[in-house]
Amino acid sequence: MTSVLACVLIASLGVGDLGPPSRSFGEVSPQPSAEAEFGAWEFQAAGARHGRLFPPQDLGLLEAPDREAWQKPDEIMDALGIADGSAVADIGAGAGWFTIRLARRVGPNGIVYAQDVQRQMLEAIRRRVAREGLRNVETRLGSDSTPNLPGGALDAVLVVDVYPEVERRVAFLQNLAAALTPTGRVGIVNYKPGSGGPGPAAAEGARVEVSAVEDDARAAGLRVLSRQTLPYQYLLVLGR
Repeated sequence: MTSVLACVLIASLGVGDLGPPSRSFGEVSPQPSAEAEFGAWEFQAAGARHGRLFPPQDLGLLEAPDREAWQKPDEIMDALGIADGSAVADIGAGAGWFTIRLARRVGPNGIVYAQDVQRQMLEAIRRRVAREGLRNVETRLGSDSTPNLPGGALDAVLVVDVYPEVERRVAFLQNLAAALTPTGRVGIVNYKPGSGGPGPAAAEGARVEVSAVEDDARAAGLRVLSRQTLPYQYLLVLGR
């Protein structure tokens, strides 16, 4: 999954039926290595760079002091209906900036699947949740064949600033939808084209019009439930 924001995402996903969410928190489900298979984009203090995985050694750059103010994590979680006891996924979790906030929101009766395609990122997340004393985060290594999410079990899936990297976007949304409960929601957060701010330059093709995401969602059989404008981004909430 900013002045400093990294999100890594699989380009195409498939959801296996893994049964109900596991409650053995903090464990990693074994998956084949995917480090070399995917492109990514990320943000650093010096600006955006496009087209490669975020280097794990730069994880310290991911905590912009002003991010809380413009990212509006509480508003995003509210719009997705994330509450105590929810089962959610953070796609392209990176260093776990959103993962930690999701874990606090869902509480000990909920679970957060922090997913990334780099093992080093997942290791960093495990260390972070251990420092925070959180026991409701389970890391998942994704690949091009499966996002390794439980089918039909999630109340919400959050995808922050990674949608522009998806090549087969309709299939991507269909596969995320397969991980949802009947009332579950997908939240897509992207930088607004031409909005400036901490995001990538529009010339890099890393900003997607909200109308394009809505068209993809409808083609995937999803409904647009709501739209919300953030300081530099938009939030699109989708449902089955």
